[in-house]
Amino acid sequence: MSTEHESWRHEFLQANGLRFHAAIEGEGEPVLMLHGFPENWYAWRHQLPAVADAGYRAVAVDLRGYGLTDRPSQVSDYHIDHLCDDVDGLIAALGDKPLHLVSHDWGGAIAWVFASRRPDRLRSLTVMNAPHPKMFYRHLRRNVRQMLRSWYILFFQIPWLPEAVFGSNPDRQVRKLFRDAAFRKEMFDDEVLAAFAEPMRQPGALTAGINYYRALARDPSNLKQAKEFPDLPMPTMVIWAQNDFALGPELCDGLEKHFIGHYEHHPIDNCSHWVQQEQPEKVNELLLAFLAKVENGL
Repeated sequence: MSTEHESWRHEFLQANGLRFHAAIEGEGEPVLMLHGFPENWYAWRHQLPAVADAGYRAVAVDLRGYGLTDRPSQVSDYHIDHLCDDVDGLIAALGDKPLHLVSHDWGGAIAWVFASRRPDRLRSLTVMNAPHPKMFYRHLRRNVRQMLRSWYILFFQIPWLPEAVFGSNPDRQVRKLFRDAAFRKEMFDDEVLAAFAEPMRQPGALTAGINYYRALARDPSNLKQAKEFPDLPMPTMVIWAQNDFALGPELCDGLEKHFIGHYEHHPIDNCSHWVQQEQPEKVNELLLAFLAKVENGL
């Protein structure tokens, strides 16, 4: 990917026994950003400078298995316990104080669980188009439309075939997932698509990303944890693209009942799953306003 207009710096952080690559911009209190599948730190390219300009240290990491971060080889290495330990280790590496956690897609799935286990580690939680575990559990059991939307989770359980499909032509697959699904197709030019397609060509990269889904499905205790997911105490904001091809807006219906602390929900119309990339101006406006409210005690 081109680096001629980058305003951030690239660093490596040691956390949970792994080396994590991060793009970092600004100084001050950390705002840790977790991407989804099949992305990497570059998914936050629009948020890094905006958050830094607001006086924070914006930190967008490559999750384990992605980009320049270490890539364990076993399915079990991507169990949610390890993913949550990664976040805890990253917080320690960034100063070991409670911070603001911002997330999307699989990053959001990790963020939800981490927030339930270590609420003391977070000043605030922002989740974009990643379903609350309890709501997802309900809809997968009762909502036929969401069941059909989630077909890819079953597909990813098949050995080697998903890797073959994505690996046969990463450029085409990325174009279908991002540009073809978007309302604002101009937000996904060839340079952006290459930033997500090129890492897929790295040995083991596709398997690592798909192993998140395999590890999730292989542990039946995940369903029990989702069913019994606790109410969260930290200030929480959910941003939801209403035209997500994989996750329906009904997953947010009644979500406000599952928070002890401050909660706000912001739907964004005419926007695909990749909300912070397709509507960065709106997302940045909402994110900075939310962070300011948290700083001011809401």
